[in-house]
Amino acid sequence: MLEKDIINQLAGIFSTLETSVTLVVTGVSSRNETKQMLEFARDFASASPALDVKEHDEPTQENAPLLAIWRNGQPTGVTFCGIPNGHEFTSLILAVLNAAGLGKNLPDEALRRRIENLQGPADIFSFVSLTCTNCPDVVQALNIVSLLNPRFHNTTVDGGVAPQMVKDYNVQSVPTVYANGKLISVGRSDLGQLVGKLEEAFGSSATPGLVDGTPLGFDAIVAGGGPAGAAAAIYLARKGLRTAVVAGRIGGQVQDTMDIENLISVPLTTGPKLAAALRTHMEQYDLSLFDNRRILSAELEGFPKRLTTDGGEVFEAPALIIATGASWRHLNVPGEADYIGRGVAFCTHCDGPFYAGKRVAVVGGGNSGIEAAIDLAGICEHVDVFEFLDELKADEVLQKKLATLGNVDVHLSSALTEVKGDGKSVTSVLVKDRKSGEEKEYAVQGVFVQIGLTPNSAPFSEQVPVNKRGEIEADESCRTKLTGVYAAGDVTDVPYKQIIISMGEGAKAALSAVDDRMRGLTPS
Repeated sequence: MLEKDIINQLAGIFSTLETSVTLVVTGVSSRNETKQMLEFARDFASASPALDVKEHDEPTQENAPLLAIWRNGQPTGVTFCGIPNGHEFTSLILAVLNAAGLGKNLPDEALRRRIENLQGPADIFSFVSLTCTNCPDVVQALNIVSLLNPRFHNTTVDGGVAPQMVKDYNVQSVPTVYANGKLISVGRSDLGQLVGKLEEAFGSSATPGLVDGTPLGFDAIVAGGGPAGAAAAIYLARKGLRTAVVAGRIGGQVQDTMDIENLISVPLTTGPKLAAALRTHMEQYDLSLFDNRRILSAELEGFPKRLTTDGGEVFEAPALIIATGASWRHLNVPGEADYIGRGVAFCTHCDGPFYAGKRVAVVGGGNSGIEAAIDLAGICEHVDVFEFLDELKADEVLQKKLATLGNVDVHLSSALTEVKGDGKSVTSVLVKDRKSGEEKEYAVQGVFVQIGLTPNSAPFSEQVPVNKRGEIEADESCRTKLTGVYAAGDVTDVPYKQIIISMGEGAKAALSAVDDRMRGLTPS
């Protein structure tokens, strides 16, 4: 099943693997699905003498074959329902490495303690699509939780092989995570976010944080790990400053972007590839990366500046660069929050296939909205595009493409006022015509919200000036009103939210911080 070239690549990946790892296949041996899983597992295991395969001839739910990871003859709590091909092939590779204590994705000491302190037990089902680019992060994170905490068991369910489970759990978006039958997470989440959700759901046996409670001290802190944060960190490190990057995920919003064709000198890349490149570049320097963190509070007056994270850690430095980026903007109308993951979605690449043959709405007439409408028109019965303004703001080339599609209607000057449903799924939306005041109900089964981004400025917004959109106000040198506090990228009021602009702003913020340090405006 696996090509020889792939097996050879796996052999290189597993060349340092010494821990005994067993791939345990469970299913009715006479069924083709089980035979295919066994063939896959044996090909995979042939890449290393540390890997072997065992078969359990037992019936499974919906006859979907299971592949479990065992370590030194004992279950680890990591299981795949359906052959982990596509994007989940990487999740399987990392599960094997992580089971042996290997892999760059393993958490640092503080996050490891939080995982080990999680209470349980919990049986987790992570519903995925093998074509979903957001799913592997969730799968890999929950696999790590299961490997480090024996009270947790994560089963990654390929919705394509277990349609009845998808129906029973009312899954309409991926990734969707259930723990002990309770909905825990919908959509992309990183390890830190998922640990936080599990702490909320199951509790923790200890107060996480630093062992001795001592703040971590640096010359400069960069809050955020996207293009702006990465550029700032690299420039600071190159100037010899002891620098910490405190971020939710390296790459930030870039991780949710597919094709990138306007990063000058790079004709084509993808968001995940660029995010990986940002991490690789930062790792070339002597700086400290603290990802999978959520910043809860900040103390910005005076010196040093302090950040406190959800793990209880306190970071201190005389200089702080805020580069926390932005997140998907929500409509904030009745019904929206109730149906996220059950008809309300934000990513067409991940969730579009759930709405094949159905009627859907796209809210937003900018580039992202029109791109979403074009994608959905290829699989959906009908697409209604609702734009609040009197005209579309998307690029002309996208509007021309949209005009060729016969199953798309565009409604200008339209404000979506409510999402309606039957308690399980979306059934319609209410839309108000801003000119006539007339309100009309449209029968749709999915709503894709594409109305731009909102700045992640909340931990700082009461201490530094922000505009009415919540963007941090910074001058042309990325300085804020507080000495020693700088801001760069999409979290600021800089015009044009573009990757290349964020990188330049991050570099500018770092150079301003270095200049202020040299001039004695901030402590050394």
